Amino acid sequence: MPGFRQQLDMLERWRRFPATERLEPADSRAALTFDDGPDPDATPAVLDALAGADATATFFLVGEQAEAHPSLAREIARRGHAVGLHGHRHLGHDELDDPGLDFARGAAAVEAATGTAPMMYRPPYGRFGEASYRECLRLGLRPVYWSGWGCDWEPIPAGRIVDLATRDLVAGAIVLLHDSPRYAYRDSAMPTAEALPEVLAAADALGLELVRLS
Repeated sequence: MPGFRQQLDMLERWRRFPATERLEPADSRAALTFDDGPDPDATPAVLDALAGADATATFFLVGEQAEAHPSLAREIARRGHAVGLHGHRHLGHDELDDPGLDFARGAAAVEAATGTAPMMYRPPYGRFGEASYRECLRLGLRPVYWSGWGCDWEPIPAGRIVDLATRDLVAGAIVLLHDSPRYAYRDSAMPTAEALPEVLAAADALGLELVRLS
């Protein structure tokens, strides 16, 4: 997990740069979201697990990943999932010399691959900067954070991902998961795909409808 100081910094930025953290109104809905793809490592298995439960989700795609795997990005959209933007190079926003360029390149790559212009944006590492937040709003992109996570950027087994992802799985929850290991500390994102059937079953047992962000 992020260190204590990193978490404090993230929460302070969330205060300064507000974004969607939960579904409103909550009703009996929740949302699963996947960052960092598309990636042949686990995206196909994630899509199949979702299809097996007739569930929809939201994928925040990285532009360079969409450029590398356009057919997989297209498959995400073809299966009826929502597509958002997660940057072009997955850099922390304090490292971006030109946020406008990263937004533009990323959005163009995602639209070229999926045929859908992204309307939502989640910053890498959950952290906006002043300039990137202004750019996000200027472009009319909806900024999105989350209310629960599976900590699946770490090399943890599927069972642990289930425990963490379902801990905060309540009405209105937006759960953060990952379908690529490229920017994480693990060699494969397959444990996330392996955890999904139990996460989906837990949502069903709670009477939650899993919806796309829109």
